[in-house]
Amino acid sequence: MSDLNRGIMKFEGADSPKVVTVSTVLLLGSIAALILWALQSAYALS
Repeated sequence: MSDLNRGIMKFEGADSPKVVTVSTVLLLGSIAALILWALQSAYALS
């Protein structure tokens, strides 16, 4: 069992490249959306 298959991610395949890629895209996309929202709110861009 790999280290990534423990803790909160206790299902088989939790550390597969596909799952890691999808999680990374969702996380970075959410961060980017929050940054854009914050910039638009603070500086009224557009």
